[in-house]
Amino acid sequence: MKLNPARINKIALVVVLTGLLQPALAQEKHELTVKQAVDYAKKNSVQVKNMLLSVRLQEETNRQVTSNAYPQLSGRIGATYNPNIAVQSFPNFIAMGTYGVLQAEGVKNAAGQPIVSPTDFGLIQAQFGTKYVANAGLDLNQILFDGQVFVGLQARATTMEWAKKNVEVTEELIKANVYKVYYQLVASKTQIGLLDANVERLQKLQHDTREMYKNGFAEKLDVDKIEVQISNLQTEKNRVLNGIASGNLGLKLLLGMPMKDELILKDTLSDSQIKQGVLEASNYNYSDRKEYQYAELGKKLNEYNIKRYNLSQIPTVSLSGSWSKNAQRNKFDFFGKGDWYTFSNISLNISVPIFKGFYTKSKIDEAKLTLQQTENQIANLKLTIDNEVETARIQIKTAIEAMDFQKQNMKLAEDVYEQTKKKYEAGLGSNTEITAAQTDLKAAQTNYINALYDAIVARIDYLKAIGKL
Repeated sequence: MKLNPARINKIALVVVLTGLLQPALAQEKHELTVKQAVDYAKKNSVQVKNMLLSVRLQEETNRQVTSNAYPQLSGRIGATYNPNIAVQSFPNFIAMGTYGVLQAEGVKNAAGQPIVSPTDFGLIQAQFGTKYVANAGLDLNQILFDGQVFVGLQARATTMEWAKKNVEVTEELIKANVYKVYYQLVASKTQIGLLDANVERLQKLQHDTREMYKNGFAEKLDVDKIEVQISNLQTEKNRVLNGIASGNLGLKLLLGMPMKDELILKDTLSDSQIKQGVLEASNYNYSDRKEYQYAELGKKLNEYNIKRYNLSQIPTVSLSGSWSKNAQRNKFDFFGKGDWYTFSNISLNISVPIFKGFYTKSKIDEAKLTLQQTENQIANLKLTIDNEVETARIQIKTAIEAMDFQKQNMKLAEDVYEQTKKKYEAGLGSNTEITAAQTDLKAAQTNYINALYDAIVARIDYLKAIGKL
C-alpha cells in the first residue's frame, strides 16, 4: 500500500499539535483540608512570594552593611600621553651658583677686578617630564572604627526579624481569608444538602398528591403548586451551586492555584467545631498578635537609628595604604626595556566631625520624633486590639447563640412540616397549610445557613483578634 505524502504530513501535524496542547490542557487535582489549603497559599500566594523576596532583599542590604566593615581593595592601571609638556619658569640658580664659586675662588675679570655677582640672574625655562607616563598600583582602605557602621552591624539581626515578621503578618491575613472562604464553601455544601432534602420531601409529597388526585381526593391545582415549589427549589440549588463555583475560583485565586486545576475541600463543618475552644479563650496577650510583634521590631529599629546618628558625632578611624609602580618614557615602549619605579605609603586617618551646620542634630531629632510616632502607633495598636477582641467576643457569643437558636428552629419547622404532611395525607389538612409549612421550613433553613456563615466568620475573627488563629 502506497502512502500519500500529504496524508503523512497531516498526521504528523496532528501528532505535534496534540503534544503541544496536552500540557496546556493538563490539570491537577487538589484534595485539601483547611490547614493544607493554608500551607498551599503560603507556598504559592503572590503576596507571600513577594514578602519572601523582601526578606532576601533585606539579606542583600545586610551584606552591603557588612561589606563596609571589610577591607576595600582596588587596583588601578593607567597611561598618560603628554603631547605638549608644560614649560616651567624658575630662577637662574645655575648662574647664581657659578658666580658664587668664582667669588669664593677670588677669580678676577679681564680688568683685574674681582668678579661681582649681578643683582638679577633672570629666569630659566625648562620642560620637566616625558611624553608618556604609565602607572599601576593597589589601594587598600580599612575602617578601624566608625560608629554608624558599628550600629549597622548590630542592627542586622533585628532587620532580618523585621522582614520575616512582615511575611508572617501577610501570611496571617491570607490564613484568615482562606479559613473564611473555605468554611463558607463547606457551609454552602450543607445548604445544598438541605435543598436536596427539601426536593426529596416535595417529590414524595407530589407523588402522594398525584395519587390522591387520581382518586378524587385532591385537585390538579394542588399537584401544580407542588411542582412550582420543586422548580423553585431546583432554581435556588442551581444558584447556590453557581455561588460555590465562583467561591472555588476565588479560593483558587487566594491560594495562588491555577484556575484549570480541580479543587476539592476535604473538611466538614459542625456546630461543635465552631464552638470548640472559643468561649473558653478569655485571656490574650498583645505579643500574640503578629502586627504587634512587627510594630515592636519597628520601634527597636528606630532606636538603632537614634544610636547611629549619635555615634556619627564621634571620630572615625581608618587605615589606608597604596602601592604603585611608575614608568616614564619618551616613546610608548613600556613593555620593553626600562625601569619601573616603586612607591608606597601607609596612612592612619582620623576624621573628627566638628560642625555640619546642625545637620546631625536635626537627624537625631528627626529620629527621636519618628520613634515617638512609632510608640504612639503601638499604643493605638493596643487599643485597636482591645477593641477587636471585645467586639469579636460579643460577635462570637451572639453568633453561636443565633446558630443554636436557628438550628432548633429549623428542627421545629421540620417537625411541623411532617405533622402537617400527615394531616394532609389523612385528609385533615389543606394544601395551603402544607405549602405554608414548607415555606416556613425553607425560611428556617435559610436562617440557619446564614447563622452558620456568621458563626464561622465570628470564630475566625475572634481567634485572629486574640492571636490564636
